[in-house]
Amino acid sequence: MTTHPVSPNTVLANALHHAEDVLTPRILATPPERIVLVVGTQINGVPHIGTSLVQSLAFAMAARLRDRFGLPTEVLFSALDNAPYELATDPASGNRYQRAYAQALGEQALLDLVTALYQPLFTALSRCLGIPHHIETYTQQQAGEHYRRAWLRLLPRVDAARWWLAPSTGTPHLRIPCPHPGCGWAEKHAERTRVRLTGPESAVVSAVCIHHGPYEAPITPTAGAYLDLATLYRNLVKELALTSPNSTLHVMVKGGDWVFGSHLVDEALQAVGLKRTQLPARLFCPQVVTDTGAKLSKSLVREGRAPLPEGAAPWMLGTRQWPGTVTEYADQLLAMAETLLSDPRHFFRSYSAAEIGRMIIAPSTRSVPSR
Repeated sequence: MTTHPVSPNTVLANALHHAEDVLTPRILATPPERIVLVVGTQINGVPHIGTSLVQSLAFAMAARLRDRFGLPTEVLFSALDNAPYELATDPASGNRYQRAYAQALGEQALLDLVTALYQPLFTALSRCLGIPHHIETYTQQQAGEHYRRAWLRLLPRVDAARWWLAPSTGTPHLRIPCPHPGCGWAEKHAERTRVRLTGPESAVVSAVCIHHGPYEAPITPTAGAYLDLATLYRNLVKELALTSPNSTLHVMVKGGDWVFGSHLVDEALQAVGLKRTQLPARLFCPQVVTDTGAKLSKSLVREGRAPLPEGAAPWMLGTRQWPGTVTEYADQLLAMAETLLSDPRHFFRSYSAAEIGRMIIAPSTRSVPSR
C-alpha cells in the first residue's frame, strides 16, 4: 500500500499547477498589502479531525501565499459561540427556542473554553510556520462597531436577499436573546421576531420569550442587544463588513461542505448591491467523510445515529484524545497539509476518515504528479 494519496484528475485541478493558484486572480486584480485567512468554527465541544484539518490548512496556505507573493499573511479564527447550547419548545405556540453557548456559559467561561480547546493548537501552528494569528469570538465580533454598522446598513436592502438567505421561508433568522437576567432564550426560527429601523443608525427588535413574554431590544453601532444571526445571514453580514475598501484581502477558508451554502451567500451579497469583483475570496478545504460519503459527524456518532467509520480512531471525534503532545499533533497536521497541498488533485477532493488517519500517521511520502 502506498503512503501517499491517489487522487483523480478534476476540471479545477487540471487548470492549476498549485492549489494556491485558485487565489491568484483575486490577488493580481487588486494587489493587497496583506492577506488574512478567516476560518470559523462553532464552539460546541471538543474539535474533531475535520476542524483541525481546516485550521491547519489555513496556516499552511497562509505560509505558501506569504512565500509566493511576498505579502504579510495571518490567520483570523472566528470562534462561533452562538451555537445552540440547549433547545426547548414553547407549549403554547409550538415554536422552538434556543439558548446559545454565549448566553448559557457567559463570556469568561467561553474565553476559557476557547483557550483550552483551540489556543494550544493555534499557538503550535503559528510558531511552526511563523504565521501570526488572532482569535475573535462571535460575541466580540457582533459587538464591534464595524459589524453592527454593516448590519444596520443592510436592513433597508435585506428584502432583496431574504430568499437567498432562507430559500424555504423567506425569513432570515434574527435572534435577540431575552434580556431578562439569567435568561437569554431566543426564538430559534424567528417566527415572532420583528425589526424596524428607528433612525439612520439605530433599530429596535421585538420578540417573544418562552419564559418572559414580549420584549424589545435596541441596536446601535456601539451598544444594544446581542445580535445573533442564523448561519447564512451571519456570513452575509460578516462578508459585507469585510468588503469595505481597504488594503487587506480576506480569504474565507471553509470545509468542502460549504461549497453549496456559499453559493447562496454570494447571491445574497449581489442582491444587496455588491458586484462579482467585490465578493470575498474563498478557499474550500478537503472534507472528511465516512464510507457512505457523508461528512464525518461527531454528533451523529455520539448520538448513536451513525457508527464510527471503519478505520477511524476515536481521537478523530475528540482531538484531545490524540496520543501525543499538541506540538506533535500540529507537526503531523502540517506534514499532512504539505501532502494535500503538493498537488491540486490532492487538495480539491474529499477524504475518508480512514484515509486521513492513514496519512496523518505516515504523511511524509509525496506522490509524483502525473498530467
